[in-house]
Amino acid sequence: MQISEAESVVMDVLWRENPLAAEDVAEAIGNSQAWELSTVKTLLNRLLKKEAIAAIKDGRRYLYRPLIERADYVHAESKSLIDRLFDGRVAPLVAHFSAQRRLSKNDVAELKRLLEELDDEH
Repeated sequence: MQISEAESVVMDVLWRENPLAAEDVAEAIGNSQAWELSTVKTLLNRLLKKEAIAAIKDGRRYLYRPLIERADYVHAESKSLIDRLFDGRVAPLVAHFSAQRRLSKNDVAELKRLLEELDDEH
């Protein structure tokens, strides 16, 4: 499932709290996007068509909730990125970020910890 960057902003709100009305989603997004309510409703409708979210009638409005888990979406997106740009290999991805000096000391420490955990499992 392809979710655009704008749609992912809406999904992030719904993953944090749901069910929500369109007005609640727009309020949660706030000024970070400067979107009108109509834009949020358009994005919600796109997500409905993609079956990423569901809507339930609540009086005169609809309440929206995600149908996909955030972890599943992140897994699919990261796998797609690694497959497309790094031939499905993680090491070249890490090498790319380290060459660009985008790894902090905390990032390096975290990677070392993860590698140690993987070594312990194998």
